[in-house]
Amino acid sequence: MLLHLSNIKGVIMQEKENQEDPLGDSMEENERTKGAWDCLCIPIHWFRMLSREMHWSFVFGVVVVNGISQGLGDAFFSVGTKYYMKDVQKVQTSEAQVYAGITSIPWILKPLWGLLTDVLPIFGYRRRPYFIFAGFLGVVAMLLLSLHENLHLALALLSLTAGNAGEAVADVTMDACVAQNSISHPSLAADMQSLCAFSSSVGALLGFSISGIFVHLIGPMGVFGLMTLPTGLVILVGFLLDEPRMSNFSYRQVKQNFFDAGKAMWTTLKREDVWRPCLYMYLSLALSLNILEGMFYWATDSKGGPSFSQESIGFIFSVSSVGSLIGAILYQYALKDYAFRDLLFWTQLFYGLSGMLELILVLRWNLKIGIPDYFFVVIAESIGQMTNRLKWMPMLVLSSKLCPSGIEGTFFALLMSIDNAGLLSASWGGGFVLHILKVTRTRFDNLWLAILIRNGLRITPLCLLFLVPRVDPNSFSIIQRETKNLELLSLVNSADGK
Repeated sequence: MLLHLSNIKGVIMQEKENQEDPLGDSMEENERTKGAWDCLCIPIHWFRMLSREMHWSFVFGVVVVNGISQGLGDAFFSVGTKYYMKDVQKVQTSEAQVYAGITSIPWILKPLWGLLTDVLPIFGYRRRPYFIFAGFLGVVAMLLLSLHENLHLALALLSLTAGNAGEAVADVTMDACVAQNSISHPSLAADMQSLCAFSSSVGALLGFSISGIFVHLIGPMGVFGLMTLPTGLVILVGFLLDEPRMSNFSYRQVKQNFFDAGKAMWTTLKREDVWRPCLYMYLSLALSLNILEGMFYWATDSKGGPSFSQESIGFIFSVSSVGSLIGAILYQYALKDYAFRDLLFWTQLFYGLSGMLELILVLRWNLKIGIPDYFFVVIAESIGQMTNRLKWMPMLVLSSKLCPSGIEGTFFALLMSIDNAGLLSASWGGGFVLHILKVTRTRFDNLWLAILIRNGLRITPLCLLFLVPRVDPNSFSIIQRETKNLELLSLVNSADGK
């Protein structure tokens, strides 16, 4: 080996024009290999650090709830529900749009779930029983949908709503765990949020990539049967979560805690610098009509539409989730310091303009310029999701800035429920437009007009920007004179054994 290296060095000395050293190349290659291995090990070390600092059961719970149940599971649930309504229940597009809004109602009740987990412990535990309840609710709902071929539409809607309720309860309970750990480990608060976002993004990307394949292989009812696995894991989180048991808790204080929280939220909502942004957030979402069911029926139609397969639909959704991730990255590294009003103006404008891509697709203009349907819809979905994320992120930051001290988690859940109410209004409004324009399962003559109406309404929130403060996120805060003493700390302290 040494003789071989000497010969190599001799050749290098004789051929001075060649300055590359094979030994150096080997060392550089080893360094690159080592560097790549270190990069792969970084997430492992990060997970181990979080598990060591906050107990492995918490990290396991975040991965299960945010990654497997919400990310991967919600992707299966979303795609499976669309095909279930279209192929099994055989409902019209406008009806499917309205039913989608009905089944999302549990997300509007997030403040109620948040209050229950905060002030009403069960058998001495504040979090574990709610995970178990959410998991059992989801398992029963998915089993009912998967085992009954001729399930009545009313029971099907009830089951879908129950499935969403289980997911919403688990989501709020995990948010409460993250908030509580952020208080006890303030230096790791950002890491916990990153863990939630990372788990959700990876789960959604994986779920949408394979959901269409499973719908094709086993049908939507079979997909609902598979959904019992992620919901069952939520039950496991409830049994494994490391949580101290509360002793000598008096349920007499529950009523007072509910009253204090309600009073604090109402006092805060009455402030002009709070209700005005809340009104804008609701209207900006409600006016962006949701006609996704009409677009889905058209995209899978074999006559007038592109006739996309189940696998193609799943892949399109997965690509759109990548667009959403790109939007979040753009906001984080380039746009987060801009004033709320200025940023919302441009994002809302681009959001309305991006909808015109769907108009081009439905009118088949893309084929006239030589762009295939599949390629064009991937581009349209990616741009649409990216602009939607860019529009959503400043409103999310603004919501966090509006939360009063002491009830941050519950009030943030209230703001998210206002946003969900806006999404519900958009879904029902879109269903009404599809019904008026007579867009059905097999008739899409006026779908282009529905898209045009939706795109026009997406621009109207620009006239309401006066409701949003012009200040940048770093300097905006509310003065909490009325609510600064209404802090629900007694129950938290007793749970922590303080």
